[in-house]
Amino acid sequence: MTIASYVLQNILTAIFLIVSLQKIVGHRQQVNIFKNLKLPQWFRIVTGWVELIGVVGLIIGFWVPWVVAIAGIWFGITMLVGSVTHIRVGDPIGKAMPAILLLVISMGLTTLTFSELQSVFS
Repeated sequence: MTIASYVLQNILTAIFLIVSLQKIVGHRQQVNIFKNLKLPQWFRIVTGWVELIGVVGLIIGFWVPWVVAIAGIWFGITMLVGSVTHIRVGDPIGKAMPAILLLVISMGLTTLTFSELQSVFS
């Protein structure tokens, strides 16, 4: 793994750890975001747990590098759904931008670490 992949891994770990816990505990900002997205509050909690599982994958990836590629794909799919959801409700691009940026970072991390995943299956 490269320095760039470690930097992206740390960035995603920090961001998603904070945001996933905010979703799970019902932080007012997260509650309001899910209301705006016209999603039920139980889905906020499920989303928080999905993100927390990805954080665990990123942390395990410090010792088992190929897991980082899977976590990157996991977050990429999660943020793709988040981006599409913002667009679906007609949010301005600025509200979708955090999800889009995290999607790009996740895919960048996956690209940088994909060879680790390939080596497991070859």
